[in-house]
Amino acid sequence: MIALLLALGSSLAYGCADFLGGLGARKAHVLRTVLIAAPASLAVELLLWPFLGASFGSGALGWGAASGVASAAAFALLYRTLAIGPMNVLSPVTALVSAMLPAGVGLLQGEHLGPAGLAGLPLALAAVVLVSAGGRGTGSARPSRTALLLAFGAGAAIALQLVFLHQAPADSGVAPLIVGRAVSSAVTLAAAGLMFRRLGPERPAYAISAAAGVLDSAANLLFLLAARSGDLAVVAVITALYPAGTVLLARGVLAERVHRGQLIGLGTAAVAVSLLALT
Repeated sequence: MIALLLALGSSLAYGCADFLGGLGARKAHVLRTVLIAAPASLAVELLLWPFLGASFGSGALGWGAASGVASAAAFALLYRTLAIGPMNVLSPVTALVSAMLPAGVGLLQGEHLGPAGLAGLPLALAAVVLVSAGGRGTGSARPSRTALLLAFGAGAAIALQLVFLHQAPADSGVAPLIVGRAVSSAVTLAAAGLMFRRLGPERPAYAISAAAGVLDSAANLLFLLAARSGDLAVVAVITALYPAGTVLLARGVLAERVHRGQLIGLGTAAVAVSLLALT
């Protein structure tokens, strides 16, 4: 149950972070947004170091660095995807991709689910699909092929980040998060330097971008704690329900439509979480 609650908290934090990151990327080049978000996320993890501890062994360094590279790609691809929009379709696409790979890795590593889990896991994946079901009426926007490709790429990058974090030693504390965020910040800074002339003159939305980074850091921490206390297959799928938060925020703030299929998906997600809680 603890792992489930942590995964739900991670899902909520990811959903809010993605919404804010998408908003920030609409105001300036996506790399300008990430240049604010990534260091803000690193600052939070450094502040957590004295309280949660950190052991910088070879496993934490290696897997943390790998997660950092994946995180940098995920930041850029996801925020660019959400900037293109529509958020209420593309965010769930990334979530479905990011759920399937870690869940498969967990099952291949020998994780076993009870009857409730075997029912809840596919139901949760179905919920992600339903939440992604944008309407086809006059008021609905359909994503472009480029946006869909970016969404799939972002989902794969997020999945790799989660898998790499899960592989880090359980006694390493927040070391994998610190290493990962330091690497992702360095990669982002290098990319921004190479593309400086293409970043445009627009200033980033500093407060929005920093808030996105802080929330992303909280989401990563909650996921890491959940994965250490529960099954990766379950934790990853619960975490992947984060589009519910993005969709609802997009509805409340941007007036993007929430369609009947998405509402059914939210209800399906609640049933799936209940079943997985019994696992």
